[in-house]
Amino acid sequence: MLARRYGIWALVAALLAIALLPLPDFWITQLNYIGLYSLACLGLVLLTGVAGLTSFGQAAFVGIGAYSTAWLTLNTGLSPWLTLFIGLGLTAACALMLAWLTLRMSGHYLPLATMAWGLSLYYFMGNLDALGKYDGLLGLQSLHLFGWDIGQGRGFFALTWTIVVLAALAIVHLLDSRAGRAMRSLRNGTLMAEAMGVSTLRYKITVFLIAALLASVSGWLFAHFQRAVNPSPFGLKMGIEYLFMTVVGGVGYVWGAITGALLTKLLEDQLQVLLPQLIGTSGSYEIIIFGIVLVLMLKYLPDGLWSFVDKRLPRAKREENWADAPALPARAKPAPGDLVLDVQAIRKQFGGLTAVNDISFQIKAGQIVGLIGPNGAGKSTTFNLISGVLSLTSGDVVFRGQKIGGLRSRQIAARGMSRTFQHVKMIADMTVLENVALGAHLRGGKGVASAMARLNRDEEKQLFHEAQRQLERIGMGEFVHELAGNLAMGPQRLMEIARALCSDPALLLLDEPAAGLRHQEKKALGAVLRQLRAEGMSILLVEHDMDLVMDICDHLVVMEFGTFLTEGTPTQIQQSPEVRAAYLGTEH
Repeated sequence: MLARRYGIWALVAALLAIALLPLPDFWITQLNYIGLYSLACLGLVLLTGVAGLTSFGQAAFVGIGAYSTAWLTLNTGLSPWLTLFIGLGLTAACALMLAWLTLRMSGHYLPLATMAWGLSLYYFMGNLDALGKYDGLLGLQSLHLFGWDIGQGRGFFALTWTIVVLAALAIVHLLDSRAGRAMRSLRNGTLMAEAMGVSTLRYKITVFLIAALLASVSGWLFAHFQRAVNPSPFGLKMGIEYLFMTVVGGVGYVWGAITGALLTKLLEDQLQVLLPQLIGTSGSYEIIIFGIVLVLMLKYLPDGLWSFVDKRLPRAKREENWADAPALPARAKPAPGDLVLDVQAIRKQFGGLTAVNDISFQIKAGQIVGLIGPNGAGKSTTFNLISGVLSLTSGDVVFRGQKIGGLRSRQIAARGMSRTFQHVKMIADMTVLENVALGAHLRGGKGVASAMARLNRDEEKQLFHEAQRQLERIGMGEFVHELAGNLAMGPQRLMEIARALCSDPALLLLDEPAAGLRHQEKKALGAVLRQLRAEGMSILLVEHDMDLVMDICDHLVVMEFGTFLTEGTPTQIQQSPEVRAAYLGTEH
């Protein structure tokens, strides 16, 4: 951790010291452009690399920031420092509107939508008389600070790179927080994140907004650096170039944004000089080279250049300074024997197919209830109806005296129901501790601003203290700092249980937790579940391993073809002719 921290600060010192070196003005100008590009690329690291949302419209937000300050300073005489905040306000309003319209899309529709509104904003800027059409706005003043003309050289370099470094550090701090873990969960889809209580649409909009604001700051700087604006730097071509820079540097790495902007700008300038000399004719041949480079990068170094550096840096180990952190507030638990879950004739129809037909059963506090049946019996559908992943066609689910039928999964999670998944869902490049801490998302309250300013450390200590406690509770204390993606299947499933426990649930829903486990791992899982029952935890278990089910369950509910077949104790179920017929196809 210390080696990485000192390395980052050494990089910061080196960047700022460049302004004092006797470099030619040409190189200072180049570094100024690289700083401007880096700001826009930092937003794409957060948007595309972290949240998995591909956008080609970043250049349009650069244009909003640039045109806002240009028009206001030329027509109203306002200070450029004031126009910065007005431009941020306009950018935020535009970004929120676009995010609300487009971020509900998925797959290839989202990138296409960003291209569409990126082109729309570009042509809007180029056809509006007030903005000078395609000639743009000329005659802007340079920035002044306390009477000092920052200009276009070393003073501007110091200002730009100070902003870049502060923005990069703010994003680093954000990703190492409750809000950052929620953002990182978006890349793997919304199912797991929503089950942990994360409002995925809200966090998508937040990420989109931060990226847009960083681009707007870049545009504000660009306008006063160029002292003129026109639509050319804000079109779709530049939007693609920003994404190219980010991918080359490492779309999943904060410092990759700066690396990509640096290498792309330097390579572009050098190729424009060298290629005509080598080929003997002029033209935009550097675009061809960039295309070849991108194809090679995607094939041989898909995580970008910074990933090559990151793998060789000392692996950071989180300092365990949360041992004395106060415990998180805990919810009141049901008394032994109290009714926790009452499933009342729930039904799910998909068109003309009835997948679940009027299923009813109950779970009491401190009880492990198994939901079993042959393949295709409707167990997983029933499980998803209870947890809010699917909506009910009819019937209702009552949890601790409250009807929860029709609620979203994150709303159900907030009431004290937590779950695991048939196929393990985790964030592979986060540590086990961070994955488990995501389960406590609803038990924290610090947001994005406090995370960026590093004002959330006390709450973070509480969240990590709880995550470590749950890992030790199920016997995984030794894996705290291990990357989740390095775990075998057995520890991964136990980690999911620890993550679910981190939300302080009154009812734990386990979806085939023994799938893919070896014999000893199943024994360890059974021991953990018996321990949880002894501590008063209520558990609903969907499982195909009948040895495990018969060994740990207090009560079993059997389904067949989406309908209720029978229920009873494991002994009663084993002796039931109906169950034998369902599984074996005969009563004998």
